[in-house]
Amino acid sequence: MRVGERILAALSRSPAEGDLEEAADGWTVENALDGLRRYFPDLAGLVRGRRVLDFGCGAGWQAVALAREGAASVVGLDTNEAALAGARELAAGLGLGEDRVRFVARLPAEWLGGFDVVVSQNAMEHFAEPEAVLRAMCGALRPGGRIVMTFGPPWYAPTGSHMHFFTRVPWVNLVFSERTVLAVRSRYRSDGATRYEEVESGLNRMSVGRFERITRGLGLGVERRYYRCVRGLDFLGRIPLARELFINNVSCVLVPMGGGPAVPRAAS
Repeated sequence: MRVGERILAALSRSPAEGDLEEAADGWTVENALDGLRRYFPDLAGLVRGRRVLDFGCGAGWQAVALAREGAASVVGLDTNEAALAGARELAAGLGLGEDRVRFVARLPAEWLGGFDVVVSQNAMEHFAEPEAVLRAMCGALRPGGRIVMTFGPPWYAPTGSHMHFFTRVPWVNLVFSERTVLAVRSRYRSDGATRYEEVESGLNRMSVGRFERITRGLGLGVERRYYRCVRGLDFLGRIPLARELFINNVSCVLVPMGGGPAVPRAAS
């Protein structure tokens, strides 16, 4: 191994051990909306009685929870067919028919422009083409519809490289080269990734600034925005340069311009 790999390996868990505790998900129907509720305590009011698109639904926990939260209907969209199969089993097991929750790999053309709310949780940093994805979200909304989104950590946050399942080194993607990080990662994952974009679920290096530029470029109005920094030090989110290093979560409600009034209201 190269010197950098030896150092990072020494600062990482043993390959024989399981993932570090902070990387565990443990999704259930009961906790699937916890991340959204943390930043949108009025989540039930945002989705109740509305047609909701869960963009990047994965195994379906969130889509099912949204239906139980009072949404009139929920469509879960994901490209992973295996995950969709599991999501359908989950919904069926809970007695939710396709009139309440449906899972698809692609939206039929006739469904476009028909959703009241698009929900996206912990996915924006993974999409290979985030600008195209946000454009697709806009296209799915009816006039006056909203995108409710939360994601993190962004790329320059302490765990922005999503490598905390094997190492607790903060900013490991800044301290070590991509080659070094991915070489050490290969001791814990066998997907053959040599670039961040190739890891499971993908990483698009989404920074806070990049996200802001994309939303502005698409003409998306910000109805609400919340930046949360590590250890509750939210004042760092207002300091140039430091904000990229310490903002750990980005949450917002976005409104396509022309689809309803956008009221700039930033909390950071």
